[in-house]
Amino acid sequence: METIAAIRILVVDDHTLFRESVARLLAAEPGFEIAGHCASSSEALQLAAKTPVDVVLLDYDLGDGKGTEFLAKAKAAGFTGRVLVVTAGVSESEAADMIRQGIAGILRKHCSPAALAQSIRDVYNGKDYFEPGYLQSVMAGLAAPPAALEFQRKKLTERERQVLQHVFEGLANKEIADRLQVSESSVKATLQQLFSKTGVRTRSQLVRTALENYKDQL
Repeated sequence: METIAAIRILVVDDHTLFRESVARLLAAEPGFEIAGHCASSSEALQLAAKTPVDVVLLDYDLGDGKGTEFLAKAKAAGFTGRVLVVTAGVSESEAADMIRQGIAGILRKHCSPAALAQSIRDVYNGKDYFEPGYLQSVMAGLAAPPAALEFQRKKLTERERQVLQHVFEGLANKEIADRLQVSESSVKATLQQLFSKTGVRTRSQLVRTALENYKDQL
């Protein structure tokens, strides 16, 4: 029988009780392995350099520093794992900045253990994980893109706007198709149009591009 590799998780949070509790909780979950846990970006970078890590659970506020320090330095060091921000809360501008830096999702600390486990599996499998409507609230709190960017953008069609809004809600293609009462292949075609129009290749890149350049069309 083929053995399925465990998802290797690194927990980064400056609150010792929370960090160790989450590590113990996830260590007992089938298919998870705790690669390590630490309190700072510098410790996390050292651990990630020595130990294979698939998913990092990263707090935004790390006491003397911010989780964004890890994002920037990990990317420069060639880290290829996925980063899920688990935080008590961040502002719209802070969330947008982390999305631009390539995080796979944001989960707030009041979530259930089941939601945490599912979000880890989702981001490990290449999905982005945001609470329903969260990306829309981030978009609503940001200023419209400057006029200087106008020439780089192409106008979105009504169907493209509808599909993109549902992408922000974290819906899968089938769920979007059900909401719009169209076929799943039609949703996939519209997503391909959006990829082509915005010059991206993945949903996460589409979200980041929309945050930066298309807010005023949504």
